[in-house]
Amino acid sequence: MSAHRKLRAALTVTLFALSGAAGPAAVLALTSLATAAHAATGSGALLAFAGLASAARAASPAILLRGSGAEPDSLDPQKARSVESQNILRDLCEGLTTLNKAAGVAPGVATDWDVSSDGKKYTFHLRPQARWSNGDRVVATDFVAALRRLVDPATASSYAQVIDVIENAADIVAGKKSPDTLGVAAPTESTVVVTLASPAAYLPSLLSHTSTCPVHRPTLAQHPNELAKPGVMVSNGAFVLKEWVQGSHILATRNHNYWNDSATHLDAVKYLLIPDENAELTRYRAGALHTTYVVPRGQFDWIRANLARELHIAPQLDTYYYGFNLNKAPFKDNPGLRRALSMVIDRERLTQQVLRVGELPAYGWIPPGVSNYTSQSFDYRSLPMTARIAEARRLYAQAGYSAANPLRFELRYNAGEVHNKVAVVVASMWKEALGVQAVLTAVEFKSLLQDIDSGNVQMFRSSWLGDYNDAYTFAQYFKSSFGINLPHYRSAQYDALIDKAAIEVNPAKRRELLESGERIMLRDQPMIPIYFYVNKHLVKPEVQGWYDNVMNVVYSKDLSLRGGAP
Repeated sequence: MSAHRKLRAALTVTLFALSGAAGPAAVLALTSLATAAHAATGSGALLAFAGLASAARAASPAILLRGSGAEPDSLDPQKARSVESQNILRDLCEGLTTLNKAAGVAPGVATDWDVSSDGKKYTFHLRPQARWSNGDRVVATDFVAALRRLVDPATASSYAQVIDVIENAADIVAGKKSPDTLGVAAPTESTVVVTLASPAAYLPSLLSHTSTCPVHRPTLAQHPNELAKPGVMVSNGAFVLKEWVQGSHILATRNHNYWNDSATHLDAVKYLLIPDENAELTRYRAGALHTTYVVPRGQFDWIRANLARELHIAPQLDTYYYGFNLNKAPFKDNPGLRRALSMVIDRERLTQQVLRVGELPAYGWIPPGVSNYTSQSFDYRSLPMTARIAEARRLYAQAGYSAANPLRFELRYNAGEVHNKVAVVVASMWKEALGVQAVLTAVEFKSLLQDIDSGNVQMFRSSWLGDYNDAYTFAQYFKSSFGINLPHYRSAQYDALIDKAAIEVNPAKRRELLESGERIMLRDQPMIPIYFYVNKHLVKPEVQGWYDNVMNVVYSKDLSLRGGAP
């Protein structure tokens, strides 16, 4: 075959590729063909093929490959409970409000809102161009239905009490009132009115949480138990759920009916479900990821030396802790024993020598950096380790344990390198200081949640990420009635302080009440705070628009790709 005939054949293949969804492979093929064409027909053909290669690149879809950690427990906005779920849901759905790049509240489906003079009524005005992924208009009753569904006991949402500041929410969750009595109304298609039981200046920020996202009512009616399945889910965010392959990935494609679709640069987001951080780094280095969910501590020095320009580290409102099951032995009604176990943990050594990527030792519950709040600490924080260990041994003996009768219990946690390392180090500290024999059991994340819910644990690992930038999102966690109070801490004194803080309009008095509540909770020691997180990501240079904030919220709609493949 002559060189010209070869070139013509190559052009035919190229045009065929361009007429479909040309991908990176097509671009590589074009490059090879261009080289052959230059040898056969001269530089003119090379220029022609270079143009075709550029066209192929433009035609290939921009798919962000995003590390997503463990398997989400659900993508139903009102039922999802894990951070991994919420990260994906922020791309699929949009609430009345969203967060800006600095984690401050910003307009979402609502363009703006008004507040009554007593601070108890908020009126949100919806965008007339807001649409569901099937083209239906997003209307006020979609939000009313979602918020009622959130607090309905039949939904069994772990986040039902997040909105307990709304009128009648607490009574509905408790089964005392009907969901249709919730203080939300839709006087017009474009107006949502939220009536509060007490003033709550943080309400707009709270309504950016994924649990308050609207629900497509016809889909809910037809598929009440399969609302979040690919091919079924109708969403109102910048992306729509396309496929979910268990243990592999979740694919979300661009929602062209999204009200601000013109500002979206990506065609799709593929969330890689990789719970092992070392495996995730391997995928990242192999070019199979644009961004990672975390950064492995064991390889942090190498990363800092070799990938410094791709490394992002920033503070985060998130607390890593070990929770006690306060409903069963050996920790029920035994605060002295709980305190002893907490006192002997050398958090400085743990963060500096084991974690080693900027995490802060946690001697309290609420992380530093929360707006208008001073984090509280255990009263023994300033004591040297020798004094802490001596006091812990006294409490340990007082609880009836000794070298001849050591404390034995199981610490259960979700499998993962960091959780394994922390558990081994902490267990060795307990063993060395007190003689405690802790059995370490790693399970899958979903199994851990099920075990905690069923009470089939003695001690467990968990964490709490602030749902909004206010101390109340952490304080509420330990209220007796809160659905995600995993240790089942109950204190009438604590509840009273937090309830008073919820209705206090004076910022200084409210802050004082919340800080007093944290000190009481720390005195009772329902859990052991271990460390405060930092955000840790690797981001490829071709990812444009990445930002960091204390909420660790980065919407995929704000990102774009330069050059396509990692």
